[in-house]
Amino acid sequence: MTGPLEAHAEPRASAEAPRGETRLAWALALPALSVIALVALFPILWTFWESLHLHDLRMPWLGRPFVGAANYVDALAEPRFWSALGHTGFFVAATVTLELSAGLLLAVALDRVTRARGLVRTAVLLPWAIPTVVAALVWRFMFESPMGLASALLAGAGVAAPTWFADALAAWVPLLLADAWKTTPFVAILLLAGLQTIDRSLYEAADVDGAGGWRQFVDITLPLLRPALLVAALFRSLDAFRVFDLIYVLTGGGPGTATEPIALYTFTTLLQNLQFGLGSALSIIVFAVAFLFALGAIRLFGSGAFLEGSA
Repeated sequence: MTGPLEAHAEPRASAEAPRGETRLAWALALPALSVIALVALFPILWTFWESLHLHDLRMPWLGRPFVGAANYVDALAEPRFWSALGHTGFFVAATVTLELSAGLLLAVALDRVTRARGLVRTAVLLPWAIPTVVAALVWRFMFESPMGLASALLAGAGVAAPTWFADALAAWVPLLLADAWKTTPFVAILLLAGLQTIDRSLYEAADVDGAGGWRQFVDITLPLLRPALLVAALFRSLDAFRVFDLIYVLTGGGPGTATEPIALYTFTTLLQNLQFGLGSALSIIVFAVAFLFALGAIRLFGSGAFLEGSA
């Protein structure tokens, strides 16, 4: 029989076991958390502290007086900020729509490849593997010259080509096409992984019922692929929101500021105009918008609402 002391000792031992495991887990995670704090958290906090000061290297005699939220007020009152934010929103909406549409078609095509499947998928990923600056330079070469590929194709069709990088609307064409060309393979691979999780017996049953290819795509593929589509849309939206290098190389935000995104406007303010306080405030605003968007998407995914209709 178990004595009273042993009966009290068993719950105490069982209660101490989770505590010991918790301490061990924190000890094992501490090095990684320290690196994250050093690499990510510290720069964010330092940037926030910098944004609360008037720090303009063009006027060093002013020093670095504390101005509180004045930089944020100035940033939000600047029409160029809202224009850059609008350009960023347009770029995100247009590129994500293009990439999801083209990526879905490419994923369906890859899913049906039976011969040399590995070689075909590797070839499809090549544009994504090319550095963004290199890809941007190639697309600039195709559109910049009056005798470039884009202008030659339009001339062959009897259409007068615009001066691509001098027209506020035409300048968006190479930007959107270049980004879609480079990142569509990434979206296609994500969607291909989702396609391969769909039970093939569903398509066989649909064939027996007389459903054609289009009905199978609408009633089976799209509903069951919805989680993968939303994940791909989230990844690409966050990536497109912080676009910088592609636009910096292709148009430099021009003509004027017609294609300037918020990241490029922040870079110009911080490192070209040397307004460290205002530039830091813009950086914090960009970080906050991206963080809130990601947090909202994660909560939506975690709630399971994005799975409705995919079952």
